[in-house]
Amino acid sequence: MAPKAAAPAGYLASLAVAVLLAAALIPPGPEKTAQLIAVTAFLGTILGAIFFWKFRVAFALAMISLLLFTGVMTPEQMIKYMHMDVITFLIGMMIVIGFLEERGFFEYLLDRLVKPLGRSGKTLFAGLLVLAAFMASLVDEVTSILFMMALLLRITKKYDMDIVPFMIAVVIATNVGSSFTVVGNPIGVLIAFSGGFSFLDFINYSFLTVGLWVLLLTAVLSLVYWRSYVRELDEKLRRLGTEFEAEAERGSMAAPWAVFIATIGGLILHHHIEAALGLPKNSTLVAIPIVMAAVSLMLSGDKAREIVERKVEWWSLMFFMFFFATVGGIAETGVAKLMAGAILDLAGGDPALIMVLTLWASGILSAFMDNVLAVATFIAILQQLAPTLGHEAVFPAWWAMLWGGCYGGNMTMIGSTANIVALGIVEKARGRYLRFVEWLRPGLLFATAQMLLATLLAYLRFFVLGLY
Repeated sequence: MAPKAAAPAGYLASLAVAVLLAAALIPPGPEKTAQLIAVTAFLGTILGAIFFWKFRVAFALAMISLLLFTGVMTPEQMIKYMHMDVITFLIGMMIVIGFLEERGFFEYLLDRLVKPLGRSGKTLFAGLLVLAAFMASLVDEVTSILFMMALLLRITKKYDMDIVPFMIAVVIATNVGSSFTVVGNPIGVLIAFSGGFSFLDFINYSFLTVGLWVLLLTAVLSLVYWRSYVRELDEKLRRLGTEFEAEAERGSMAAPWAVFIATIGGLILHHHIEAALGLPKNSTLVAIPIVMAAVSLMLSGDKAREIVERKVEWWSLMFFMFFFATVGGIAETGVAKLMAGAILDLAGGDPALIMVLTLWASGILSAFMDNVLAVATFIAILQQLAPTLGHEAVFPAWWAMLWGGCYGGNMTMIGSTANIVALGIVEKARGRYLRFVEWLRPGLLFATAQMLLATLLAYLRFFVLGLY
């Protein structure tokens, strides 16, 4: 279906204003024309995703074509900036997750975890938030929300309750959990490969420093904010019990368990494997999902092709590839260096202020556009700042990007992929359509509280205790 008539006008007007502003801000010089073309391609992709979400791949392809036809970027440079290590990692993980989904592995886990939580409304509500967070950290936010929503549909149907409060709380917890590890969110993968961080770095700097405490805050705040809903759930649990209708028998879980443990274990130990084998940093971070994807496809038999075609998000991966390349355009032409200089001037070279600015700017941007777009932009800026300030000075800002992208996405109903997926499930299953403000009320509260806590904890670790 063609986009509505108002959208093209809004797109063109926004792009024109943004490019004119860039033209006024970019200083004169021999590179200015190339820089303006790079800015046009970069903003054209972002605004295309905002105004025409369903057509975002088309806009990314069109904008990279602009860079190629004008000579601003060569095909070799385009491939260099596509982050094929990130794309390959995601393909491998999607195949592994697809295999586990086909075998009913996640439903098997959830069914066995929910009954012990049903002692009271508080334990069930808070327990499912914790479950959603840790599931997102071990697989990814979208897989987690798909299976958590299946569980919420069963629970709210049995107890005849509105699914929306439960859904919003679980999505918020899922986004928090996606910051715990490198596999929880595509922005984590992007940061890991761009910054050279390992799985254990994420556990140390993100999960233990900030993520665990933000999850605790989220659980407590949820119980307070939705206290009347929790009381209703508690009363119905006592009256109706926790027995659910049995589902069809599933096959053996031995192979799924082996694949799951080998994949997660390999990712946790990848840095030690590289050291033992004398391999370059993060090489096995790519290799482990690939080899486990191969094992998964061999175990899938006749369904192998179907898993590759249906379970890998080729549309999203294409968008990521070509958007990353347009970000490469602003890096290659020196625009990212100019942006880095502006942040440096604003922060006065203060690493703490750079961290705070990065966290809040990426968080606010992530509320209104895909968090991958926001983080990819800031990565290009940080890579320009590092040679000037030194690695240690920008080190906290790498983690600030992760927290800003994950927690800022809780602010609005379009802030992350998990939000959009959950809304689609509720609309299809229950015919319930949310207004923007219905999400914004709790979302703004939770996102602000989470980013404030992340800022305080990060400042304490890096700038008070000096623990890098």
